[in-house]
Amino acid sequence: MTYTTANKVSKVTVTHGKRVRHVLEEESITFDDADANGVLTPYNDALVISLLVHDTNVKRVLIDPGSSMNIILLRVLNEMQAEDMLLPKAHTLSGFGNSSVVTKGEIVLTTFAEGVVKDMKFQVVEMDVAYNIILGRPWIHKMDDVPSTLHQVIKFPS
Repeated sequence: MTYTTANKVSKVTVTHGKRVRHVLEEESITFDDADANGVLTPYNDALVISLLVHDTNVKRVLIDPGSSMNIILLRVLNEMQAEDMLLPKAHTLSGFGNSSVVTKGEIVLTTFAEGVVKDMKFQVVEMDVAYNIILGRPWIHKMDDVPSTLHQVIKFPS
């Protein structure tokens, strides 16, 4: 990580692998007590949102910074009538307690959040879970958002 100063604007250059990302301090994202307005404490809740995916408002979407993949349930794809876009590709996903599931395939769907529109790759699974979609680090990083489970919000630099 290097710090440089140019034209009275601090600039941080973060190098990770072969990618270089330039971040200006003016784009900093902060959370304060006002962001948690209406949240009853104490709690230990996950960050769950509704999200527009492939022109469908999907409820019970878990934001999981600990997940290395984006996951969508097969029944949700069927409800979206997007199963014809599914590319068969089996992966074994491992979870907590060494549980595992084999994916039905991959699909690229468009997500819409706060004016940011991005095509995202999802792993498709057929199982019973409490969430319709699990958005992991690939979605968080591509959307350039910062989730806060403490404040129960997601912030975007825009």
